[in-house]
Amino acid sequence: MTAADARSQALASQARRVHTEVLLRGLPAMVAILTTAVQDLLAQPAEHSLQMARRDAYDAWQRSSTPWHARLGKSLRHAYHHGAGDSRSASLSSRPQNLSLVSDDTIEREIIASRLALAMMDKASWEFSDLRNRMQSLERVEDLAQQDLLRAQVLARLVLDAWFEAGLSSSVWQMLQRWLHHEFSQLLNEAYHEANHWLIQQGVMPEVDLRPFIRRNAPAGGMTQAAPLAPATAHGGIAPQATPHGAQAFGAGAPAVPVGTPASQSAQQVMAQLQRVLARHVPELAQAPARPGMPMPGPATRSGLPAAPIGASVGGPTTRGGSPRLNAAINHAQEAVQRRADQVATVDQQLTAPQALDEIRHRNQALKQVLKSAADTPAERATIELVALLFQAILQEERIPPAIRVWFARLQMPVLRVAVGEPDFFATDDHPARRLIDRMGSCVMGFSTSTAEIGDALEREIKRVVQVVEAYPDTGRRVFQTVLTEFEKFLDHYFEQENEVSKKGVSLAQQVEQRETLAIQYTIELRKMLSEVPVQDGVRDFLFQVWADVLAVTGVRYGPQAEQTKAMKRAAADLIWSASAKVSREDRAEVIRRLPPLLKTLRDGMGHAGMGHERQDEHIRSLNNALAAAFTAKTAAIPRERLDDLMSQLETLEAMLPSPEAGEINETLVRDLSSHECDGLEVVAEGGAAPTPAMLAWARELQVGSWYMLDYRGRVEPVQLVWRGLRHHLILFVSPQGRGVLFQVSRLAAFLQAGLMLPAQDESLTVKATRNALAKLEVDPSRLLA
Repeated sequence: MTAADARSQALASQARRVHTEVLLRGLPAMVAILTTAVQDLLAQPAEHSLQMARRDAYDAWQRSSTPWHARLGKSLRHAYHHGAGDSRSASLSSRPQNLSLVSDDTIEREIIASRLALAMMDKASWEFSDLRNRMQSLERVEDLAQQDLLRAQVLARLVLDAWFEAGLSSSVWQMLQRWLHHEFSQLLNEAYHEANHWLIQQGVMPEVDLRPFIRRNAPAGGMTQAAPLAPATAHGGIAPQATPHGAQAFGAGAPAVPVGTPASQSAQQVMAQLQRVLARHVPELAQAPARPGMPMPGPATRSGLPAAPIGASVGGPTTRGGSPRLNAAINHAQEAVQRRADQVATVDQQLTAPQALDEIRHRNQALKQVLKSAADTPAERATIELVALLFQAILQEERIPPAIRVWFARLQMPVLRVAVGEPDFFATDDHPARRLIDRMGSCVMGFSTSTAEIGDALEREIKRVVQVVEAYPDTGRRVFQTVLTEFEKFLDHYFEQENEVSKKGVSLAQQVEQRETLAIQYTIELRKMLSEVPVQDGVRDFLFQVWADVLAVTGVRYGPQAEQTKAMKRAAADLIWSASAKVSREDRAEVIRRLPPLLKTLRDGMGHAGMGHERQDEHIRSLNNALAAAFTAKTAAIPRERLDDLMSQLETLEAMLPSPEAGEINETLVRDLSSHECDGLEVVAEGGAAPTPAMLAWARELQVGSWYMLDYRGRVEPVQLVWRGLRHHLILFVSPQGRGVLFQVSRLAAFLQAGLMLPAQDESLTVKATRNALAKLEVDPSRLLA
């Protein structure tokens, strides 16, 4: 190991020590805050049952808070020195045994830990991303290990381990969840920040990061902060994921839309046509060089940075800046627009949204002429005209509520500034400014004004996004990319937690996904375990096709180490043994003795999985045939040692399962989900022909929040895409009346191909606006240079 490598490893180790010490240092204060919270809850008036529950929680906390603190501190120290991989899950011994599969009031241990991790990452995602980049650079790894203490899910697991081992219950956790989420989020964010700060002092990637800069310094003027967000990966393939330092980030753009899909074909054609028009009339603009890559900034310090006033530069230079006269004119125009908007909000409150929108249109038209007079080159004048034509079309879109169009109108000057400095705004449809407008537009554009009604939370988020963009005028595409990523996160949280129409359907769909993911993983592990075991084919098929689902349902409902789950695992081992060759009288007598309770357990398991009596009878008959074959010694015998080993593997099956985020769904194992239908959720199991690869690509790129017209089960109604599964294999749509319709991606592609699912927008908002602008330029191309 070279001296440089040794120093890097030492820096990484010291950063982990700083991170761990901050966590340990913050635990006593957290315990004190939770103690106060328990006492405050007990002091609040409530009905008798709730008051008794609070009394029990208070007593439990008084007994167990100190042991929990001690256990968690010990676990953190152990994880720092030895890694967290050997930490045992407390759910193996402390899970309640009467939880239902579908319930809004009870959450399994894994879900509690997952929600804690998500809550922590919502607060600390930017700091974690920057710390991860630095650790990757120091340790020369592609990513942090899954069991790395720096990961929020590892900390969440340690917290829950200590919680249940200390004797605290899930009901106490639920009562204190709000404080637990808040305090751990603050603590983990502080730990990440201190580790980042220490590394910056050591000279490790000491750049300034725009993202926390925006988050921590709200501009004046009443800008609202985003509500807590559920992290989720940016569904729809638009927002970039966390990447290594210097990779796709503030302006690297999203992956290209798959070629061959209707949306991408339309966008490519329109942008190519625009380039041809510019090449004829404004060659300077059409032949502008492609924008070079821009390095990703590093993190800001906790002390904060001054809020960026209009005209102040926060980021690096743009590809090609406008002339000083034009930049000054754009700054003046944006100030005028914001000033007038503030006057309308405070003085002219009687002004309706349509009236305010009409005034903005006229004002923007007047400002366009002022800006053109300040332009020095034909390219600048053409840019001003094109942006004005784009926004003219956008502001005339009747399916966007007037109140939202008012906020869209305020983006015209920030977009103009970007277009002047980054001419590729007119060359591609994936510029962050375009994608931001398209994403916000798709969420508020239904098939009519009634289906495009939006909630207060969504309107507030659009307002916040616009105000952030206005506050950082000279950061180019980076601020658009930043707020686009935040908007994607907001949508996931909004439809899951805030939207009354969709959140029930999302909860049901998540439960379906959890069960199906576990069933597939159980099937894979059972196949590995039985690959060299002589198991009769009928029994083997039953285990893979039926019993894996039963294990998944039981594991989700009761927990992997609950007695009910163990009984189902024992039934699998008993079935394998019973179906092996029985040559002795004693073995046959033992099979006959054990057969009735075994068949009852098999029926109970299938019943828990939602299987009807008719299908149960069919499976039992098939198994009886396998057992009969065993009595006639037509199957191979399984040695007792191999059977004991198999039972041991079944008992620890969960430890062999991959994490839900790892790998891809094995499409060959995906089954019919129609049995998951319930009140509020319909599962599409038929309709449409085998889809083409282009249609599959289209189905995978559909975005959360967008609207469609669905023809299914004799009804034609508008639906909104509100949720995508972890791997985009399941997609949920919800009607304005709350009807949830769940698709597997292949079935959705078939519906798109057959025209049974039609998008509300044939093309994105900015592509349509570009097409309208081209139509006007075809009539009068001289307006580009006028």
